[in-house]
Amino acid sequence: MMRSLFSGVSGLQNHQTRMDVIGNNISNINTTGFKRGRVNFQDMLYQQLSAAARPNEEVGGVNPKEVGLGMSIASIDTIHTQGSFQTTGVGTDLAISGNGFFVLKEGENFFYTRAGDFSVDEEGLMVNPANGMRLQGWMARTLDGVQILDVSREVENLVIPIGGKDAARATTSVNFACNLDKRTPFIAEGASQADIIRGTWGTEIKIYDSFGEPHVMRVEFTRVPGENNSWTAAVTVDPQNEEPANTSVGLGEAAPAAGEGNTFTVNFSNLGNLTGVVDDAGNASAPEGAVIMQVAFDVQTATPGDDGAPIRQEFELNLGTVGGLVNTITQYAETSTTKAFTQDGYTMGYLENFKIDQTGTITGIYSNGTNRTLGQVALASFANQGGLEKSGDSNYVVSNNSGYANISPCNIQGKGKIIAGSLEMSNVDMSEQFVDMIVTQRGFQANSRTIQTADQLLQEVLTLKR
Repeated sequence: MMRSLFSGVSGLQNHQTRMDVIGNNISNINTTGFKRGRVNFQDMLYQQLSAAARPNEEVGGVNPKEVGLGMSIASIDTIHTQGSFQTTGVGTDLAISGNGFFVLKEGENFFYTRAGDFSVDEEGLMVNPANGMRLQGWMARTLDGVQILDVSREVENLVIPIGGKDAARATTSVNFACNLDKRTPFIAEGASQADIIRGTWGTEIKIYDSFGEPHVMRVEFTRVPGENNSWTAAVTVDPQNEEPANTSVGLGEAAPAAGEGNTFTVNFSNLGNLTGVVDDAGNASAPEGAVIMQVAFDVQTATPGDDGAPIRQEFELNLGTVGGLVNTITQYAETSTTKAFTQDGYTMGYLENFKIDQTGTITGIYSNGTNRTLGQVALASFANQGGLEKSGDSNYVVSNNSGYANISPCNIQGKGKIIAGSLEMSNVDMSEQFVDMIVTQRGFQANSRTIQTADQLLQEVLTLKR
C-alpha cells in the first residue's frame, strides 16, 4: 500500500522538474542564441516478489513478478538545433550558421556562446556589452612589409583600431594598357598646332611619393615619321608645374639617373601587337615576356637630402607582355584609349569602417580607399556539445564530458559560417512547449490522483475496526 504513495510522490517531484525546464524554455523564447532544454524520464528500482523460473518436463516457465517503485529523471538535455536568423543591420552582430561557438575570455577563463550581439568598447576591443567579456580570434600582423594572418597561434583579443592610420605608400608600379589608334597621322615638319594635337595621344594618372604627396604622371605618344608601327613615348611627372620634375626613363633593373632622357620608342607588329621597346640609350627589351620600363623623378615638394640633391622617386611602368592582348598596350585601328591604367600608391588614410565576411575575416576600410585585413573571428567546436555546462549570460563552459575546445577558423572541421548583421534567435518552439506543458500537467494530476486513491485505501483499512 505504501509503495504507491512513494511512486506518486516521485511522479509529482519529477513532473515539477519537467515543468521548471518548460518554464525556463518559454521565458527564454526571445533570448539571443538560447538552446532549449528537454527532460527525459526513466523508471526506477523494482521490488521483486518472485524470480523467474525455467520450464521443465512437468511445467512451463514462470515470469518474474516485480513491482515498480516510481520514476526518476534520466537526463536534462540541451538541444543544439539551429535557431532562425534575425537581420539587425548592425555590423558587429554575428550569427553562426552551422556548428560552433564564439570564444569569449574573462581574465584567464574561456567561455563559449552562440549569442553574437557584440560591440566595440572604448579601447576598440570587440566585447559582449552585457558583461564585458572579450571576443577572441587572431589579429593580422605585418612582417617584413607583408601583412600576415596566422591562425595557428593562440587566440587573442580582437581589436578594431577605429580612427587608426594607414601609412602612405609610394607608387612602385604603374600598369599601362591603352590602345594607340593606327590611323593617327604623322606629324610633319612645320605642322600646325592642330596637326600636332591630332598626331599625339596623351594620358595621365595620379601617382604618390613616399610621403603620400600626389603627383601627375603624363605619357604622350607620337607617331614616328615614316614608321607605321612605331611610336615615341615621352614620360613627364608634374607637367602642370612651370618646371616639370626631372624625369628619366630606361630599361634594366636599376632606375636611370637624372638627365638620361625621358623618352622611349614603342614598336608593334603589323597585327597591332606589342613587340618591344627601345630606350634613349639604345637598350632593347627582351623578345618575349613582360615589358617594364624603369622611371625615376625628382620629388620637388620634398626637402633635399643631406647631400643637397633632390629626393628621387622610382617606380616601374608596366606596358604589358610581348604579343599580349589583355592589359597590354596595342595598336589597332580603333580610337585611342586609356583602359586598365592603374597604380599601387596611396596617401595616408584613417580607418572609417570595417566589415566581417562569412569566414569571420575583419576587413578595415580606410579613407584613402585601401582595405586592410584586421583579424579573424575564432570558432570553437566540441566532441560532445551536449556535455557543456551552462554558466549563465548565455554562456557555456567545458565539462568533464564535453571534450576540449577545438578552436579554428570558420568552415573548418565541421564549423559553420558567420553571418554579419544578424543574430541567431532562440530555438524554442512555443507550440511544442505548450503541448509539453499540457502533457506535464496531466502527468502531475495523474500522480496526485495516485496519492489520493492510496490515501483513501488506507482510510478504509483504518475503519475496519470500530
